[in-house]
Amino acid sequence: MNFSDMRRRAQQANDSMLCVGLDPEPARFPGAWRGDAGRIHDFCAAIVDATRDQVCAFKPQIAYFAAQRAEDQLERLIDHIHRTAPGVPVILDAKRGDIGATAEQYAREAFERYRADAVTLSPFMGFDSIEPYLRWDGKGLILLCRTSNAGGGDLQAQRLHNGDLLYEHVARLAAGPWNRSGRLGLVVGATFPAEIERVRALAPTLPLLIPGVGAQGGDAAATVRAGWRCSRTADGWQTTGPIVVNSSRAVLYASAGDDFASAARRVADATREALNAAR
Repeated sequence: MNFSDMRRRAQQANDSMLCVGLDPEPARFPGAWRGDAGRIHDFCAAIVDATRDQVCAFKPQIAYFAAQRAEDQLERLIDHIHRTAPGVPVILDAKRGDIGATAEQYAREAFERYRADAVTLSPFMGFDSIEPYLRWDGKGLILLCRTSNAGGGDLQAQRLHNGDLLYEHVARLAAGPWNRSGRLGLVVGATFPAEIERVRALAPTLPLLIPGVGAQGGDAAATVRAGWRCSRTADGWQTTGPIVVNSSRAVLYASAGDDFASAARRVADATREALNAAR
């Protein structure tokens, strides 16, 4: 099953727009696990098991594993997700951006080594940096567009000669000439709801991965109003502009005690409900 189908079915099955980000910090692990990088897989797997029926995706951030020499644990974790939550796609948050043979190797890393269903990419070296990933049939490619950090505007909000802001130009390319296989999506931060709305206008049907709800302070209701779109059909309502709203730290570290997994489930459920209520 390709990424688009997996995302759509997971959203329907779990009635969820929530993605849980897996950004393990051993210094924040509970109890006896605190500071033990050897328990990264165990911690993340417990979060997955507690929330797998509440989410439309999981998003492991590769730097949190690589910094701890835990790439083998990331492989095991993604295998665990595929086995225990087979309908939920895995978005590898890697933000790769290179060209040619190097991009081919990054694609192999994401889709062959880690067996991710989608990967985040930086588009700022042009279509050359996207094309090698398109050779992997069915995989999702999610391009940085208007990111959630304040400094993103240093470049993304610069005006081009045609009048577009840079992030608007990226959205136009992703919705148009770059989207040759219909597998592109865009990253737009929840901290900028006006920009989400603008990107949605330029890319009406592309899935938007929206980080920043939770610890970064993004508003769930404003995010849904800005980015989610639907239309009435003979069978009811159908999503035409999907969003995948990520929360990481607020879910992962909902408790520092032995109840961390059940606490994560409570926060994930509350976030899912807040997103659904805003539709």
